Amino acid sequence: MRISISLLITAAIAFVGAILFNSSQMIESTGYAFALGAVTVGIALSFLSTKSSSDIPESAATNSKTIYVGNLPYRANENDVKDLFAEYGEVFAVRLMKDKRTGKRRGFGFVVMAAGDAPEAIEKLNNSEYGERTLKVREANDPRKSERA
Repeated sequence: MRISISLLITAAIAFVGAILFNSSQMIESTGYAFALGAVTVGIALSFLSTKSSSDIPESAATNSKTIYVGNLPYRANENDVKDLFAEYGEVFAVRLMKDKRTGKRRGFGFVVMAAGDAPEAIEKLNNSEYGERTLKVREANDPRKSERA
């Protein structure tokens, strides 16, 4: 959805550029004016594109922690797990893993929560009972760190 909106906006700006180039009598062909408008928009958008991940301050990237949650009951859903962790702090996201072929939950997932609240949640929920199962909770391994090693 977001891509189609961006494409629509880009086409609209290119159309406006084509009208401006065509009305300035610099280019007589409407097709060439539209193409030049599209190229101009592309160049302008490349200069005005959003910040890359290297421009984002490191403090913003460390405001959250990802927590691995294992041995979850198969009937638990994202809202249940979010409610469980929300007792210990702000939860940003919950992802429960599913089997690709069957679509059934695999009994583990990841919770992204505020960095300041994560240690308490890990301490309180690790080896606790939830849905007649003993949870295994720890800080998730950062795949980006293991790629660098």
